[in-house]
Amino acid sequence: MKTLIRSVLSLSAAALISVAAAHATVRTEAGLSESAAGKSETYRLNVPTEKEIATTQIRLVIPAGVSVSRFQVTPGFTRTVTKNADGLVTEVVWKGRVAPMEYARFFFQARNPAQAGELVWKVYQTYSDGSVVAWDDADPAKGPAGRTTVK
Repeated sequence: MKTLIRSVLSLSAAALISVAAAHATVRTEAGLSESAAGKSETYRLNVPTEKEIATTQIRLVIPAGVSVSRFQVTPGFTRTVTKNADGLVTEVVWKGRVAPMEYARFFFQARNPAQAGELVWKVYQTYSDGSVVAWDDADPAKGPAGRTTVK
């Protein structure tokens, strides 16, 4: 009986983890959610399509203090970059197609802020019907923003 209960609990936990992880996230290239202050880092934005229609656009808002230097080419996508008056990248938009049951990864290199703190990565995912899913903490239970702890 204990073995059966453990098996059921393990399967339930695995199902919850997969659901919880099924959203747009920004992690280091190694998959970590922390990095060092002032460090040059390669980040990856992972965006799964969670609807039965395709994702057609992904917008990433760059946290203040992060200095993006370059992007990896993502075949099938065009990229538009918005910069502020100082020439720093503040927003990136990728347009392309991510079919249902697929995901896309977008890699970019950046320098972390010199001070320790938390980076909040806001992502807006647009679907082919025009609907937008906001991964920006506006409703953390439904759309958590990605976070990186800078130490």
